[in-house]
Amino acid sequence: MSKICALVAAAGSGTRAYLPYPKTLFKIHGKPILIRIAEQLAPYDLHPTIIVSPNGQALIQECLNASGVDAHLVVQPEPLGMGDAVLRFDQSPAFVNAEHVLLVWGDVPFIQPETLANMIKVHIKHNNDFTFATRQVDSAYTMVSRDTLGQVTGVVETREQGIFAPQAGERDIGLFVFRKAVVLDALREKLSNKWGRSTDEHGFLYVIGHLAARGLRVEALPVATELELVSLNSLKDVDDYL
Repeated sequence: MSKICALVAAAGSGTRAYLPYPKTLFKIHGKPILIRIAEQLAPYDLHPTIIVSPNGQALIQECLNASGVDAHLVVQPEPLGMGDAVLRFDQSPAFVNAEHVLLVWGDVPFIQPETLANMIKVHIKHNNDFTFATRQVDSAYTMVSRDTLGQVTGVVETREQGIFAPQAGERDIGLFVFRKAVVLDALREKLSNKWGRSTDEHGFLYVIGHLAARGLRVEALPVATELELVSLNSLKDVDDYL
């Protein structure tokens, strides 16, 4: 199989959840979210790269040490957005040998092994450039768009379009696998929608539409479970799972 290296975007401070530590360290059933993620990634990469903030680096390293997880920590000096975080993968020792990157947001505690396996299997079998897991929901803040043939044309972040009320649609869950060179090169380009209108940060999801427009192989798989939709933005998001 092609070399797959895992990347966890975990530079979130936890401020919105009123946490005094990185939100990826929040415990679900006594186990930090980050460790839950690392356990799911282990069959594909025993040494994931984790993007951390300067303030969170020591705490995350301490957590990893306590759990026996060996990871490469890369610091994102300023909170300049998810696209900026992903680009910092080139500072990891894993970068050189990676052909594909398995990316997961650091605040999603319930990624399922079946979803991961299905996504990666399809990505490799179909020789895709970008593959991601999705689910149809009643309230979506990110919306997958498709053409009349069902092919992905992009992912819209509704708040960037001035839409603040969630709508029914197909959304991503923060789990992606992609060709390293294709996506990182696109993230370095000066493309439209690169900078968020509401956040002024370098986004990530915008790049999907550009890859699709270039005729690259982009596939959204509606294989995610209801549980995988859970992410920690505020503590009420995980109240039912403590």
